[in-house]
Amino acid sequence: MLTVVHDTEDANDKASGAGRSLLDEIVRDGARQMLAAALQAEVAAYVAQFADQLDENGHRLVVRNGYNQPREVLTAAGRCR
Repeated sequence: MLTVVHDTEDANDKASGAGRSLLDEIVRDGARQMLAAALQAEVAAYVAQFADQLDENGHRLVVRNGYNQPREVLTAAGRCR
């Protein structure tokens, strides 16, 4: 699951003074959920598109590998983990 990492050096924090508001957090969480759902749907569609592709042993050539350990990603909205 992605979480926003607050950076004390962020220009948006300096402009807002007291930090992020509850509304900002709600919007960020909603955006994160929408992006995660869109990516999951895209992966599912891609895997389904090639479901009939098999190797000589009958195993699918395109499969979903699972999930990796969380990592930090820098976006325009800030750092996400």
